[in-house]
Amino acid sequence: QVQLVESGGGLVQPGGSLRLSCAASGSIFSIDRMGWYRQAPGNSRELVAFITNSGITNYANSVKGRFTISRDDAKNTVYLQMNSLKPEDTAVYYCYTLNNGQSRYWGQGTQVTVSS
Repeated sequence: QVQLVESGGGLVQPGGSLRLSCAASGSIFSIDRMGWYRQAPGNSRELVAFITNSGITNYANSVKGRFTISRDDAKNTVYLQMNSLKPEDTAVYYCYTLNNGQSRYWGQGTQVTVSS
């Protein structure tokens, strides 16, 4: 089991920035990758970005060049730096882990609202 605690969401104006954090605890040694999904009202959950144990990153096309994912292994924490935010980035953002290549664990979600 992995427990995930997210923080950093909120309300920001278009063009602004936010940083999301996700701290993992529990069976962290079985984690292969950590990342973020998001879900806007009426939409399905979509992958935003992930980072593997070896530091390989992957981003959705819609966020490339604006979002940066990173990790601090000493703190078992993954971060999502979001710059140049747009109203279409508004969603609930969920942290997740992939463990042993097959099990997924999810955080409780944090709301990001981009609006003037």
